[in-house]
Amino acid sequence: MSVEIKVPAVGESINEVTLTKWIKKEGEWVDRDEVIAELESEKATFEINAEKAGILHLIAKEDDTLKIDDVVCTIDDTAEKPAGKEKNKTEQEKNEEKKPATEIKEKEKREDIQKEIKATPVAAAILADRKMDAATVTATGFHGKITKDDVLNALSNPGRAIGKELFSREENAKKMSNLRRTISRRLVEAKNSTAMLTTFNEVDMSAIMNLRTKYKEIFKKTHEVNLGFMSFFTKACCFALQEWPAVNASIDGDNIVYHEYCDISIAVSSPKGLVVPVIRNAESLSMAEIEKEVVQLAVKAKESKLTIEEMTGGTFTITNGGIFGSLMSTPIINIPQSAILGMHNIVERPMAVKGQVVIKPMMYVALSYDHRVIDGRESVSFLVRVKEMLENPEQLLFGKDPFKALLQL
Repeated sequence: MSVEIKVPAVGESINEVTLTKWIKKEGEWVDRDEVIAELESEKATFEINAEKAGILHLIAKEDDTLKIDDVVCTIDDTAEKPAGKEKNKTEQEKNEEKKPATEIKEKEKREDIQKEIKATPVAAAILADRKMDAATVTATGFHGKITKDDVLNALSNPGRAIGKELFSREENAKKMSNLRRTISRRLVEAKNSTAMLTTFNEVDMSAIMNLRTKYKEIFKKTHEVNLGFMSFFTKACCFALQEWPAVNASIDGDNIVYHEYCDISIAVSSPKGLVVPVIRNAESLSMAEIEKEVVQLAVKAKESKLTIEEMTGGTFTITNGGIFGSLMSTPIINIPQSAILGMHNIVERPMAVKGQVVIKPMMYVALSYDHRVIDGRESVSFLVRVKEMLENPEQLLFGKDPFKALLQL
């Protein structure tokens, strides 16, 4: 008897998915609950498992677009499991497993060295003389050896990609994934349906950088997580959002919904595109709890294991283009939210401080906002408030100057 494996329902608004990868192959034995394929919806990537143990027979192909309840494959659960499948190792493989780790590493090192010296004596001499990386040279010699002409060709065409012919005009068309289509649609919708403006400011990161240098080791030892910049920015934004609630609001028909909580969306780059998982009630979390949430969500994003629930909602977004070297940008609002904060690269720049030129680690910050909900005064005041708390991180204890809090001012 064959068991049909169908596309499961993954959300109320999702009607189709793309089969991105078969984990198991045609005719292969699968155990019950074993992962057999990866599917991608417009919001997330998820796995499907074998409902029975048996021989797998594929129906759908990779990159096929499937509807909910479409049959992906069948499993013949009457078939017998191949005997000794997991024990068919050669004597050589068994001997390799018995070798000490140091011996295996030495063997791998020798193999790497042999690969590196695949060059004729003249070519090797030129590589050494010019201090060139052999990996940047396309080998055309016998058995993949680098010849003298190969090295000279690389020197006369610096910067050319390995294996690429000069003046190549090749094109490669690939089907856009569900996730990429959704990102495209939402970005265009955000540009066309909001009155988007961006305001800029700059932050002196000296205080935060000194604080991290002083406490990063004990923080990691105590909380088992690194102290990054995101927790400072998230904490500062939570205080500022509660002070300027319009920045934390969204439009719902003819109403403006003011959220009394801060669900902070963190833009994360994943192998399949930009995803925006959410830190729920960030205003109630400690610095360590925020850092742990950021790490957990980032790991899930890179492994394509974020659930739809983890990417749904959010009242305000933070995106960090600085990790890629961006000096300044105008981030696009993550609708239906009304604002997004853009972090950027930290660069040492000369700053005027009390009539003196001082070198400071500075970061440009940008707030893109929907002018239908947020006025200029609110947007600028919000960004200035974030700047003040980042430059004086002691204010993150109470959301304002601790001495003013002490004096009830």
